[in-house]
Amino acid sequence: MNPAWVERVYARGWYAALQPIVTSLSSLAPVALLDVWIALTLLAVAWTAWRVLRARSGTRIRAVARALARGIVAAAVVYIVFLACWGLNYRRQPITEGLDFDRSRVTAADVDAASLRAVAELNRLHQPAHVDLQTTPTLAAMRVRLAPAFAAAQRALGLQRLATPGRPKISILSPFFRWATVDGMMNPLGLEVIVNPEVLSVEQPFVIAHEWGHLAGWARESEASYVGWLTCRSGDHVARYSGWLSLYWHLRRDLPPQRLPAVDRMLGAGPRRDLAAIAARLRRGQPMVQQASWRTYEQFLRANRVDAGLRSYDEVVTLILGTTADAEGRPIRR
Repeated sequence: MNPAWVERVYARGWYAALQPIVTSLSSLAPVALLDVWIALTLLAVAWTAWRVLRARSGTRIRAVARALARGIVAAAVVYIVFLACWGLNYRRQPITEGLDFDRSRVTAADVDAASLRAVAELNRLHQPAHVDLQTTPTLAAMRVRLAPAFAAAQRALGLQRLATPGRPKISILSPFFRWATVDGMMNPLGLEVIVNPEVLSVEQPFVIAHEWGHLAGWARESEASYVGWLTCRSGDHVARYSGWLSLYWHLRRDLPPQRLPAVDRMLGAGPRRDLAAIAARLRRGQPMVQQASWRTYEQFLRANRVDAGLRSYDEVVTLILGTTADAEGRPIRR
């Protein structure tokens, strides 16, 4: 499909009009709609299996074939709904299309300078962020405090129709999130945001803002992270600290191994404790579940034309450093 057509007709047209309605409605539900659909799917599977088992031996093969055919049709319907509700955003133009972006600006020296800036910001913001965290104990409170920054980030990207920030929810999938070390997800069929309850308070603003980036129609992980970064940069102390904390994780992967220890030593005791707590949380994952789930997601991304696969998460560094920004960190548009 033509990316310019998808951008104009779907992403900034149909989807931009649909998202505020669906997200506003799904946010009214006290539970994750994803949980409801999982329960209904399990009931449907159990009912179908029961009917197949009850069929007479002479008609059981026909019953199995009928059940498989219905399953194929159901999967096709779900996929079409997925495309209509959100999935076609994978076919839209890159987020850099309207920005003053140049990949050649991203050099080793730029990554090093950005790492030093991240260290300085983390050291500066640690104390005020942790003071502010005492007044934002819930995900609902985090949503209220972060919503204006999300609107500012969308305006900075030139969006005319602003996406509605979804209510962060907890799911029955929380044990899976813990085992697979998944921080959160956006339910594309209900346009709702689900957060791993074990994510630390200092991580929550960026995790929520990243998933809101998906709600705004940016399907690629790097682009959702870029929207999350812009949101956190426009937020309060907690949001800014969370944004720099997330960016520092990505920058560390791009630093030369011989340079990394020196940069890490510049961190204050507070940021080091937060990074150690995050690392400890991630170590509680189950390797077999991690490998299976992330391998599956890698295949999903590649099937939806994200050639970088899971590496697209780290490409947020390229987006941030390759885009010209003003003094407040807002991107310069072309």
